[in-house]
Amino acid sequence: MLPVAILAGGWGTRLHPLTTTLPKALVEVNGEPFVVHQLRLLRAHRIEYVVLCVGYRGEMIREAVGAGQALGLRVEYAFDGPTLRGTAGAIRNALPLLGEAFFVLYGDSYLPCDYGAVERAFVESGKQGLMTVFRNEGRWDKSNVKFENGAVIAYDKNNPTTEMHHIDYGLGAFRSSAFREIPEGATCDLVAVYQDLLRRGQLAGFEVKQRFYEVGSLEGLTDTAKFLAQQTGER
Repeated sequence: MLPVAILAGGWGTRLHPLTTTLPKALVEVNGEPFVVHQLRLLRAHRIEYVVLCVGYRGEMIREAVGAGQALGLRVEYAFDGPTLRGTAGAIRNALPLLGEAFFVLYGDSYLPCDYGAVERAFVESGKQGLMTVFRNEGRWDKSNVKFENGAVIAYDKNNPTTEMHHIDYGLGAFRSSAFREIPEGATCDLVAVYQDLLRRGQLAGFEVKQRFYEVGSLEGLTDTAKFLAQQTGER
């Protein structure tokens, strides 16, 4: 399976006061840091190698997770440094650890989808990037993707239109070449990379059927805790 880059460098301001002294990845969900739930899910999908892109209190994340042996993973770290680089800048910084192709997901996302199917679609597309989408219809956040006949037609987080019924699910797959033109040390957002790939005809799309969960807000944290408790009860 492709390695995974997890973007875990943000300030987590929407989770204050929980993130006043903790990075968002270490906020407790059902007795464990969120990142542990996230890594356990990835391992269940046969992923073996993860790079955590960290910034705010990143040393605390490294201390908690270590090299990943307890979860059956190999985990390495790419630190933003004194200035946050943005989501795409963080990936650019981590390229030496990631190789030629990899998944990217956000550090506050819990995505119970078929990672193997996403990887196969990405490889078969032959494109530089792939965006997973979910038919959201504005339910859990603003829908921001126009997706038709298996293709991403339009994507805009800031100016969504009524034709956008899907949402960026939060899992991407990329070739390293999609980030090579970002100057080393520059600040850049992943949204801009997706939009550039879309303009150049280099963005594939893949629709998932399972809804996403997140801990980026207090409401999302509660929702995710309920879902994970249910999953544990069913095992």
